[in-house]
Amino acid sequence: MLLKKDFLNKLKNLGLNSYESRIWVALLSRGVSTAGELSDIANVPRSRSYDVLESLEKKGFIIMKVGKPIKYIAVKPSEVIDRVKKRVEEDTKDQIESLEKINKSPIIEELKTLHSQGIDLVDPIDLSGAIKGRHNLYNHFESMIKNGEKEVLIMTSIEGAKRKIEALKKPLAKAREKGIRVKIIIPESPEAQEIAKDLKGVAEVKTSKEVKGRFVAVDGKNVTFMISDDAVVHPTYDSAIWINSDYLAGTVQQMFDRVWKELK
Repeated sequence: MLLKKDFLNKLKNLGLNSYESRIWVALLSRGVSTAGELSDIANVPRSRSYDVLESLEKKGFIIMKVGKPIKYIAVKPSEVIDRVKKRVEEDTKDQIESLEKINKSPIIEELKTLHSQGIDLVDPIDLSGAIKGRHNLYNHFESMIKNGEKEVLIMTSIEGAKRKIEALKKPLAKAREKGIRVKIIIPESPEAQEIAKDLKGVAEVKTSKEVKGRFVAVDGKNVTFMISDDAVVHPTYDSAIWINSDYLAGTVQQMFDRVWKELK
């Protein structure tokens, strides 16, 4: 039975490995079948077919039919999806509960103490790094904002502002509730007014004809510079340099404030 590689790869999203995918698809095509028949159809070694079928049964993809020889029945794909979805939701709930317990336990305080002691020993030049991938970037921005105490400064593109509304609006709103001032500069554009409207109550927004660049700076202590134009770079290759330096971040803050005063 010939199966396209990309088709099998998609079945990995259901939590199946290569052999499990082959056997399950073969059984779907037959409805009811023996381990030996499925092994031949799916091109899976017979020595592995029983283990694979046992695994599929535990995951709820197939049912074993009692009798001699032992046969297997395929569960409807729609039912399988519901079962997988339920299992993922249960696993996720358990993981979240475990993390919440750790976050409320004495362990987290010990970890925080270790981190604080370690940071005090680190040379400022070592507190920097490269971040790659837009998903990782926004996780980093959220962390910066959560740890802010006074001010969050953002300069970004129009599309970048739209993404930040979607990804960072909640942490920015929480920062504002804590009394942290949030200021954002974006290019002049017909969409700028709508962006400012979406961020009303969360951030102050000003527009500029000339200023270009993308960065996030917090409290004049650390800053993250994007090094590519988001109009031309693919999200997975969008990269930034993060630097924890009072001197550099303070300089960026002074420049930002100077430009901010001149803008509408």
